[in-house]
Amino acid sequence: MQNTIVLKDYKLTLAVLTVAIVWGTTFLSIRVAVETIPAWFVAGIRQFLAAVIMMMILLYRRQFKWIGWKNLSYQLVFASLMLIIANGLTTVAEETITSSLTSLISATSPIIVFLGSVALSLQKFTLKAFIGVMLCFSGITFIFWDGIRDLANPEYRFGIFLLFCGILGWASGTIFTKKMNIQSSNISLNLFYQFAFAGIIQIIFAFMFTEDYNFENWSLKSVSAMLYLALFGSVAAFFAYHYALTKVSPVQVSILAYINTIISISFELADPE
Repeated sequence: MQNTIVLKDYKLTLAVLTVAIVWGTTFLSIRVAVETIPAWFVAGIRQFLAAVIMMMILLYRRQFKWIGWKNLSYQLVFASLMLIIANGLTTVAEETITSSLTSLISATSPIIVFLGSVALSLQKFTLKAFIGVMLCFSGITFIFWDGIRDLANPEYRFGIFLLFCGILGWASGTIFTKKMNIQSSNISLNLFYQFAFAGIIQIIFAFMFTEDYNFENWSLKSVSAMLYLALFGSVAAFFAYHYALTKVSPVQVSILAYINTIISISFELADPE
C-alpha cells in the first residue's frame, strides 16, 4: 500500500514538473513559430500533429476506439475552451506582443480559476487561499515590474485583449474539467479527440483569416518551434495537465502559471534575439 502511494505521488510530481517546465518554454516557442508562420496555422498544425502522434500511440497500444457521443461532447467543449480559444488566441496574440508579456498576463489565470472555483462550489473561499494566490501574483509582478510598462503600449492593445479572452477560455476549461469530474481510464484517447477537433477547426480558421500564407516563407526555425509545440507543448504537457487535474484542485494546478511565467521570461532574457 505504501509503495502504491509513493508511486502515485511520483507520477503527480512528474506531471506537475512537466507542465511547469514545458509550458514555461512554449510562450517563447510560439513567438519563434509566428515569426514566419501565420498564427492560426501554428495553432492548427500544432494540434493536428499532436492528434496524429496521439493516434499512433493509441494504435500501438491497441486502445484506439470510439468514446461515445456523450463523452465526445465533453471533449469538444474542452477543446473549444482550452485549445481553440485559449491556445489559439494566445498564439494570435503573440504575433503582436512579446512572449514575456504574454506569460506575465497569463499569470492572472490562477486568480480567475480561484474565483470561478469558489463560485461553482469546487472550493471553499478562505482568506488564506485568496491571499496566497494574490501574493504569488504580486511577487511575479514585482520581479518583472519593468515589463508592466508594455501594457500601456498602444501597439499591444489588441494582442492584450485577445490574450485576456484566451485566459478566460483557459480558466473556464480548467474549471469545467474539474466540475464535470469525468473519470477516464484513458486520457490519451480523450486528448486525441480534443487535438483532432481543435486542429481541424484552427486550420479552417487559418485559411479563412490569413491573407498571405506563402509556405515558402516558413523558416526552418519556425517550423522546428511548431514541431516542439506539437510534441511537448501539446502531447506531453496536456497529458500531464489533465492527469494533475484528476488528482488536485483546479487552483493548485493553475498556480503553475506562476512558474511558467518565471521560466518563460528567463528564457526570453537569455535569448540573444
